[in-house]
Amino acid sequence: MIDWLLQYLGDFPGQRLFTYVSFRALMGMLTAFLTGVFLGRKLINIIFQLNFRDKTRDYGDISPKNKDGTPTMGGVIIFLSFLIAVLLWGKLGNPFLKIALFAAFWFTALGFFDDYLKSVRGSSDAGMSRGVKLFFQALFGLILGLLVLSPDSSIFSPEIITKLYVPFISDPVIDLKYLYYPFIILVVIGISNSINFADGLDGLAAVPVSLVAVVYAVFAYILSNALASRYLLFPHIKGAEELVIVLTALIGALAAFLWFNTYPAEIFMGDTGSLFLGGLIATSAVLLKKEIIFLIAGGVFVIEFLSVFLQDYVGIKLLKRRILYRAPVHHTFQFLGIAEPKIVVRFWIIAVMFTLISLISIKLR
Repeated sequence: MIDWLLQYLGDFPGQRLFTYVSFRALMGMLTAFLTGVFLGRKLINIIFQLNFRDKTRDYGDISPKNKDGTPTMGGVIIFLSFLIAVLLWGKLGNPFLKIALFAAFWFTALGFFDDYLKSVRGSSDAGMSRGVKLFFQALFGLILGLLVLSPDSSIFSPEIITKLYVPFISDPVIDLKYLYYPFIILVVIGISNSINFADGLDGLAAVPVSLVAVVYAVFAYILSNALASRYLLFPHIKGAEELVIVLTALIGALAAFLWFNTYPAEIFMGDTGSLFLGGLIATSAVLLKKEIIFLIAGGVFVIEFLSVFLQDYVGIKLLKRRILYRAPVHHTFQFLGIAEPKIVVRFWIIAVMFTLISLISIKLR
């Protein structure tokens, strides 16, 4: 929006500053944070009055009964502050920005409807069925594949369009061709659900997602810059710089949400937030052709996802017994008597380590 305004105003002192990606990214982050902090209290009160409140699952001895009735759907705070910042500081004609906003609306709507069903039915297990949720995640993955892989609409150059890149290797490892479509669907389902699983303790998901966003923002800046991408032996992806604005705005929005979500939480993000975050990160990964780096940068979420898989499918369904005390794994640590704030901070520390390894992969290739 500011980009359009600058075109209307013409030249004036300091105009060039508003054209720099770095300046717009920092301003987007600051805008999202201030918007979220300003709107947060008002939105919490509205959500509370509408009776959209959390119903805690029964985990026996570790059930946090004191959290019953806490407002949920806090993802609305993240989404609105993110949206305002992106619309203000992004170049709205950019295809990367358009696809990212499409993903944001899609997954926020999906999560909001799931939270709404849980609220009106009075149970955390009474939302959309797993099958319905997976269907809409897969449908988005298919649409995203059609947008980025079809020759007429692709944002990639023909020589890299279906190539798969992995960390620590400069050249693409394989040309997936038409298999890239199911690969994108799996990426969308895997990332969006892994972040959803991690949303279980106060503040647990916000910081690791922010760190993943930092990693992808750095990659977006490098890949969109012809000189930097050539020097570091990355494929140049023209126009990807607007994802820097998207991801830094997301970081600012998450910081604002953490203002209210840190222990003891005044509001939970719910599926409105976790699915929005997962869908946007998954979309960014595909748009930057850096899907595999999530296995490192999002290591905390991968661990959470694997703990659920091991418990539900390997343990209970195959072996007919529990492998962990509880799943996702953060509930196991609760069962062992570790205080919730300590679990959360330790997960943050682990996420920082994964972030550093991901950034090392930029040069070590």
